[in-house]
Amino acid sequence: MPESLLNRRHLLKGLGAAAGLSLLPQPGQSQPVAKTAFTYCLNMSTIRGHKLGFVKELEIASKAGFRSVEIWMNSLQTYLDTGGTLAGARKRINDLGLKVENAIGFAQWIVDDEATRTKGIEQLKREMEQLAELGCRRTAAPPMGATKEAGLDLKRAGERYRTILELGEQTGVVPHLELWGFSQNLSRLSEVLYVAAESGHPSARLLLDVYHLYKGGSSIDSLHLVGKQSIEIFHVNDYPSTIPPATITDADRVYTGDGVAPLRRILEAIRTPGQPLIISLEVFNKDYYAQDALKVAQNGLAKMKAATEGV
Repeated sequence: MPESLLNRRHLLKGLGAAAGLSLLPQPGQSQPVAKTAFTYCLNMSTIRGHKLGFVKELEIASKAGFRSVEIWMNSLQTYLDTGGTLAGARKRINDLGLKVENAIGFAQWIVDDEATRTKGIEQLKREMEQLAELGCRRTAAPPMGATKEAGLDLKRAGERYRTILELGEQTGVVPHLELWGFSQNLSRLSEVLYVAAESGHPSARLLLDVYHLYKGGSSIDSLHLVGKQSIEIFHVNDYPSTIPPATITDADRVYTGDGVAPLRRILEAIRTPGQPLIISLEVFNKDYYAQDALKVAQNGLAKMKAATEGV
């Protein structure tokens, strides 16, 4: 081989090695953090039956390995009514290494009765202001008060949803329209899609749930219509094959992977590649409430990870 060609080969080899070295972490340089597909979150419903109180629920979630939680507004309110403060709550949340991703509240913002609706909107605004102080940027907006009688005008519901989305502009906390499969209104994916679209607001988001999709009879094959940017947080759980939608209840929910729900299909339909989806375990199982709360939270996290492996 000619000497000039040999020297060229050595030069290229050296340049390649140098380039490879430049990609390796240098002393004192932190390694890039790999993006994960999911943020695992504990909805406090899962240990709600243990009646631990707001602070103890947070401590259990952290000890179990969760870094994200969904709190319940009535639990926070009890904490505040008994001497707790929002500043104290935020400090405890930070000290435990937690982030409050969402809150579960039941303000009647959607109902037809004007006086009740006005009161509900005032309640929701107050709750959103409290959540902002805790660093939480989302809250659930279910059809509370419009569950027993059918016939809610969905166009008006869209206008009412826009009203609370505008509250979100003021407070920095976005209400996510929640589907309730047992409700006579907003029980199906098509209904919440319509209401969100009718709001005409860019911040409109949907809060869906494995159980509620099944309970309300929504087709999984329609989930692609939602638009992946419209779902930031999603409630996960599972259900047995032996109970049909007509008779299944909240208490029948089980850990992910312990039932027959097509969880992987659902997550693949709604997840945005490269953007972590918050999946929050929401069950109300009385058998779990009879067990040690920490064990329940640990089992829940382990089963969530197992059920989403490779998705």
